[in-house]
Amino acid sequence: MITLDDIHLSYGESAVLRGLSLHVPKGQSVAIIGRSGTGKSAALRCILGLERPDQGRILIDGQEAKRENRDSWLPRIGMLFQGAALFDSLTVWQNVAFRLLHGRSKRPRSEARDLAVEKLLRVGLMPDVADLYPAELSGGMQKRVGLARAIAIQPEIMLFDEPTTGLDPITASVINRLIREIVTEMGATAITITHDMPSVRIIADDVALLHGGRLHWSGPVAQLDTSGDPFLEQFVHGRATGPIRAMG
Repeated sequence: MITLDDIHLSYGESAVLRGLSLHVPKGQSVAIIGRSGTGKSAALRCILGLERPDQGRILIDGQEAKRENRDSWLPRIGMLFQGAALFDSLTVWQNVAFRLLHGRSKRPRSEARDLAVEKLLRVGLMPDVADLYPAELSGGMQKRVGLARAIAIQPEIMLFDEPTTGLDPITASVINRLIREIVTEMGATAITITHDMPSVRIIADDVALLHGGRLHWSGPVAQLDTSGDPFLEQFVHGRATGPIRAMG
């Protein structure tokens, strides 16, 4: 469903991606892990068309994804941003229904609100939350609203950027399991960017470790503890010593 083919990306003289190639099969959930600065978020921005790679191709369901044809593939993608990234001036239901109110498949306001409430229920929030504003919600509730917004258009592809950042371990576990349930239920293809290994073990079918702007290791989540790869072992267990040099 998603292919990154020899992606290079630099900011000025700083190379972030140095030939990243990654294949995500349809219906699979892949977690991309690696130290900060290894290009994880940059890869996500390239998939969304927010960054134009210096070299390489991105394919969505076999078709090359370019800015010029973004309207043909972007509506197939749902995104949960780090920190939820809700619009403070809009109510919860307006946040959830944003693409239903303003996107290509625009719906009448009353229908969009009903769909928003339906998605809020799916993520475990009651209808009375719909007319609140994001500032009135806890961090965990905001994440749920962000997830409801991501699934509002029934996307074929789901992208998650650090979905548990800032959450306590119990709330993070609830969000992880909710993401896994929804992705499986929808039959969606998913990519999750995360540093959180408990999240990886719950959400992912496969794992991709980035190092130095390239794919260093990939395989089933079941092989995380038996890979024998020193880079992966150091990252998974959070060891200060190993082939990945400590920075800062």
